[in-house]
Amino acid sequence: MSCNSDTERAAAASASQSSSSPLLTPQDHQSAGAPAAEVAEPPVFDSSSSIVTNSEDNPSPPSTELEIPIVWPPDGKLSLNWIRNLMSVFDWASRNLEPTQLPDVFPVEVFDSLVLCASKILHKEPNCVAIDNLGSESTVVVVGDLHGQLHDLLFLLHDAGFPSENRFFVFNGDYVDRGAWGLESFLILLAWKVFFPRTVYLLRGNHESKYCTSVYGFEKEVVTKYSDRGKHVYRKCLGCFEGLPLASIIGKHVYTAHGGIFRHMPATPKRSKGKKNRKIAFNPEPSSLSIGSFEELNKARRSVLDPPWEGSNLIPGDVLWSDPSMTPGLSPNKERGIGLLWGPDCTDNFLKKFQLKLIIRSHEGPDAREKRPGLGGMDEGYTIDHIVESGKLITLFSAPDYPQFQGTEERYRNKGAYIVLGPPNFDTPVFHSFEAITPRPKANAFYNFEEVIDSDEELDLASMVTSP
Repeated sequence: MSCNSDTERAAAASASQSSSSPLLTPQDHQSAGAPAAEVAEPPVFDSSSSIVTNSEDNPSPPSTELEIPIVWPPDGKLSLNWIRNLMSVFDWASRNLEPTQLPDVFPVEVFDSLVLCASKILHKEPNCVAIDNLGSESTVVVVGDLHGQLHDLLFLLHDAGFPSENRFFVFNGDYVDRGAWGLESFLILLAWKVFFPRTVYLLRGNHESKYCTSVYGFEKEVVTKYSDRGKHVYRKCLGCFEGLPLASIIGKHVYTAHGGIFRHMPATPKRSKGKKNRKIAFNPEPSSLSIGSFEELNKARRSVLDPPWEGSNLIPGDVLWSDPSMTPGLSPNKERGIGLLWGPDCTDNFLKKFQLKLIIRSHEGPDAREKRPGLGGMDEGYTIDHIVESGKLITLFSAPDYPQFQGTEERYRNKGAYIVLGPPNFDTPVFHSFEAITPRPKANAFYNFEEVIDSDEELDLASMVTSP
């Protein structure tokens, strides 16, 4: 299998920056059971207003027809047009097809090729990727939780501008679960990663795990959409999740991760001879907790289905599950049962220790924040949680009007947001808040949202896969 060369990507990047062709999105509502072959006039992005439109009263003329079903390029090299078509097809399918018809437009063979190509790239990246190939014309777009809200992701990509050689993207995890289109959202991001492996970075969120996807809908979503091949598709996604890096350093002064900072892990006690199979539960006392190093972060084993909450490999769980607090100090995150809570003093120490100025993390939406006294809400899609001598801590959430399915009549109606970092130092955040795309296509939830708690508290840790 061949993937894109740097020369081909550069040519496509130039086309991406100069192209005026809008992203296609559905406007003409057809019956839910209409087969893909009946697509005649795909709708378009209204580029003049920079919002996804779904107006039957004043439909825009199609700019080009969709290519359905999606076919993997014979030479294995993706193009900008291939990705544009992929996004448009997924958008159209979400509005016109039943979930079980997704294989009609995106066959499992194409899924296999895309995931294989992306996984080869992801598994070669370190736990903490260094994004330091930035120039005077570069910008970096940082994106928070997406949670399967496909149409908001498509808007964000259009609003921020597609990835290119000079427009970097760092996605902070939680691509799936809760929303109805987690699979389509994740596949779009994998396609961009394959096309621009050195400018698009996909970090892991706590929902990119076996436990969360079995509780919050992604597993059922995949099995529903691909029926008898669903288990195969789900297993491939889990394998891809294991390859996602945990964190990034942008330029020299910005640290991003889904949850946050991480602990120092003292040397693991040696096993006694003759007791090789005995499990050693190793959890440092809370009083001994201290901030870890990036050397420790890069040595941690990220290839686990569920980051362990006990044992000697706690750093992945810290990075994915931890939360900030207004209480000073570093302590176990008892509410979640995994990860850490850290105060403003720890933020200052972390920034100072590693000569950083900014931490951008995600992980908390409006549902979680309403239970966190002292911390700001998520009305605008972001909060500045700590302002300390050395810099700032920001929580970024990119899923507006979250969650898609809510068990209460009163919705949060939060905005989503993304951050743009620019030259020369790439450490001054510019916030871009946006409303949810409405109306969302009708869809059924893939989990019991009325019984499953909104935030990720009270985890059933016994059901999580633990590894030493």
